[in-house]
Amino acid sequence: MNKKALSRKNENPSHPWVDRYLEYVLIEKGLSENSLSSYSNDLNSLLSFLAAKSFRLQDLSDKTLFLYLTFLRAKGLKSRSLARHLSSLRGFFTFAMDERWYKEDPGHLLKNPKLPKKLPEFLTREEIIRVLNLPDTSTKLGMRDKTMLELLYAAGLRVSELIEMKVLDYDAQVGILRVFGKGAKERLVPIHYTAQDYLNLYLDNTRPSFKPVEDFMFLNRSGKGLTRQGVWKLIKKFAKLADIKRSISPHTFRHSFATHLLEGGADLRTVQLLLGHADISATEIYTHVESSRLKKLHQKYHPRSGM
Repeated sequence: MNKKALSRKNENPSHPWVDRYLEYVLIEKGLSENSLSSYSNDLNSLLSFLAAKSFRLQDLSDKTLFLYLTFLRAKGLKSRSLARHLSSLRGFFTFAMDERWYKEDPGHLLKNPKLPKKLPEFLTREEIIRVLNLPDTSTKLGMRDKTMLELLYAAGLRVSELIEMKVLDYDAQVGILRVFGKGAKERLVPIHYTAQDYLNLYLDNTRPSFKPVEDFMFLNRSGKGLTRQGVWKLIKKFAKLADIKRSISPHTFRHSFATHLLEGGADLRTVQLLLGHADISATEIYTHVESSRLKKLHQKYHPRSGM
């Protein structure tokens, strides 16, 4: 068990119930370190509030929770952050009820704030092509960057999935990537021939020149795996060179991947599987693309659309 991830006693208040829950989500649910840290911060925030008010976690009521939510709002917590915070609390209360720590669920009245529908930022096909054509493949860094960009777009990878990918996660015989997503959930993603060609060239000819000291697929000048920040900087650099004025990130390539698949005729279920979404509701942010496509098809093929 990762003691560092579970213990924050020197910095934050602690409670055996919270420690037990964090142990559960780490070991039994297989959440990532980042997710665990988010859960821990949210629950420790509640503990700090209760301690300041001389309340005990075991005596928590819906009235006390209402005071806590008012406190969070007063701190300026926005709707999206508050919704994530409430999700952490609900998960803990569900676990606490299973363990019979409470007679009644103190969080039964918790409801998420209404979130504004925000469409994901994505690049047009022309913008994607401009960015993909920028790296200088005659250099080892350029070849690495070109291959990374191609994979981000070809497989809809999260930046964490890209930097954690190992050489053996690629099956060159069939052109399949083995991707470990959130909660270490594994999925298999096919990549098109152009991405395969660049990846094969990179692995055979370019990656050895980095003198690898780690088995990650993409390496820095020292032969070690890249960081999130490193990939973000590269994306920002190429976006600027491509004269893209909007702020984009590695995740923009993932959104572009999904959007362009739907524009090309893929269904939401297929995109859900390729993205590794556990629930179709996470993929439904792209329904604006599906609706637009269906409208065009209707106008094109309905016998009375031209009348």
